[in-house]
Amino acid sequence: MKLFHSPASPYVRKVVVMLHEMDKLDAVAFETVATTAFASNEALMIANPLAKLPALQREDGVTLYDSRVITGYLNEVFDAGLYPQGSGKWENLTLEATGDGIMDSAVSMAYEMRLRAPEEQSQAWIDAQWEKVSRALAVLNARWISHLSGPVTMAHISVGCALSYLDFRHDARNWRQGNEALAKWHESFESRPSMQATKPA
Repeated sequence: MKLFHSPASPYVRKVVVMLHEMDKLDAVAFETVATTAFASNEALMIANPLAKLPALQREDGVTLYDSRVITGYLNEVFDAGLYPQGSGKWENLTLEATGDGIMDSAVSMAYEMRLRAPEEQSQAWIDAQWEKVSRALAVLNARWISHLSGPVTMAHISVGCALSYLDFRHDARNWRQGNEALAKWHESFESRPSMQATKPA
């Protein structure tokens, strides 16, 4: 299998952290690509018509894309148990979606600030995206800490990668203020070898 990869992408990092946690890093070859919304990588476009990362090319030539599709597939292939069934299944999926949603808004903010000329940027858009992030952080801090304290699942990986991306691209926003329980959880989770090995430069 081949993973189209960029170390700065939180969605890619989510997949690579999963591979580390499963001890299956050697099962996937990495093809690092440089791509943006305005300048898509040609090889990536051929593999994924949306030209978005990550994309996982299987040995049969079929390419899977969207991080949740890829992680679900890898979980099944390697019987990893990172998507628990039965009691708590839907809560786990909702928590993963919350982490991914934080990524969506944070990446949108980064694109607005990094890819558009200053005179074209919308501060109202940036602020609206941060409001979504702030609401999600408050809910994670107030309602989800007990769940995050349980055995590692893809929900933990998604939230961990989302919070680390806030540090990477939006550190000045100081997401930890008012979210002390979540910040404490993230400090512990980020110390995992899988997270340390995948830190973007």
